[in-house]
Amino acid sequence: MNHQENTAEERNHEKMKGCKHMQDFIVTPTVDHMVRMYTGRPCRRERPPVTKEKFFGHLHTITHHKLLVLEGCWKVGLYRQGLIHDLSKYSPVEFFVGARYYQGNRSPNNAEREDIGYSTSWLHHKGRNRHHFEYWVDYNLRGKDGESPLIPVKMPGRYVVEMLMDRIAASKTYLGDAYTDKAPLKYFDGGRARQFMHPETAALLEKLLRMLAEKGEDYTFAYVKSKLSK
Repeated sequence: MNHQENTAEERNHEKMKGCKHMQDFIVTPTVDHMVRMYTGRPCRRERPPVTKEKFFGHLHTITHHKLLVLEGCWKVGLYRQGLIHDLSKYSPVEFFVGARYYQGNRSPNNAEREDIGYSTSWLHHKGRNRHHFEYWVDYNLRGKDGESPLIPVKMPGRYVVEMLMDRIAASKTYLGDAYTDKAPLKYFDGGRARQFMHPETAALLEKLLRMLAEKGEDYTFAYVKSKLSK
């Protein structure tokens, strides 16, 4: 290795020693230069502690949410999905991130994203729970030049219904007494989820959320149960 390569190695080593955020770890390789492999966490950094209060607060939140989804799923006949909904949240990789970033009024995944740039808990969660539209994204091998290399896949109806129950339960959990049947639709309209979903999936979810907002929970659940039973 020549002197020029040694100098580049030393500069990159200094960058790694002083990094505070993931974006600080940017290494520009030189010719014939071996780039150090990124191992997941570019440097040691202090993260929020897991306290007793946050541990039990997060446990209560995810259990309350799960029970609300269970209740909704059972009302429309999705008994198995209601039982297994969000079980991965109790796994160590998800639970302790949730406890570490617990705030009580929003998803701890967003707090983790703000802290390190992405959510380790969410990366684990979305690949194991079919009621999330992110689960249904694949490579687009039939795409033309200029089209996205990723393609959203149409979700089966029973998972769209579970997603509906998930969104209702999340709104009830975080809004508390301020919850109304319009809240899930308002959240959906204010987000960007629609552009990442299959058009038919987005249309069905919006139809059900709008029905909920305009006609209420009893009417919407009865409609869903009648469609699932066919």
